Amino acid sequence: MDIPTDKSALRRTLRRARQQLGRDERRRATRRIQRHLFRHIKRGARIGVYWPIGSELRLDDFIQTALQRGARVYLPYIEPGRLRLWFTPYCADAAQAERARGRLKIPQFHGEKIRAHRLNTLLLPLVGIDNEGYRLGQGGGYYDASLAATRHRLQPHKIGVGFACQRHNGRLPREAHDMRLDGFVCEHGWRRF
Repeated sequence: MDIPTDKSALRRTLRRARQQLGRDERRRATRRIQRHLFRHIKRGARIGVYWPIGSELRLDDFIQTALQRGARVYLPYIEPGRLRLWFTPYCADAAQAERARGRLKIPQFHGEKIRAHRLNTLLLPLVGIDNEGYRLGQGGGYYDASLAATRHRLQPHKIGVGFACQRHNGRLPREAHDMRLDGFVCEHGWRRF
């Protein structure tokens, strides 16, 4: 199989692989991934998660466990006209959203907004990740801009989460502002970079 090298083609290939996971395989993989992530939950920790889009990994059990263990969970907040993300406290009821953002209707919640550098751990969605720890995202640039702003500050522990089929054996295209993640968690376990 030919592996594409441009970002758009890579995204299509990696999304297709993720979408082709069978329902049972996806459910088993999701349970394993969330179990691997439980070790990152500490009482009082501020953990950034994401609202899943399409076939992205869902973090429902992780979020509930984090809240039960006394961690504070935050979701990204997209300020209109800006790339850099804020993070607001998680609210289990999407009906409580301040507004729904974009055509995908991602809920945006009220609450004290904090920047990424105030999080202890940030779980990042991804379309793909390479063996050096660089992620390929959806293409909006929100996480890239947010992490680039933390370059000279204390940074959260950055963990990419997804399925094993999202690992790319080659080198993903990257730009000067791209930052390496600290690790990647999939159903096969944890990989540090």
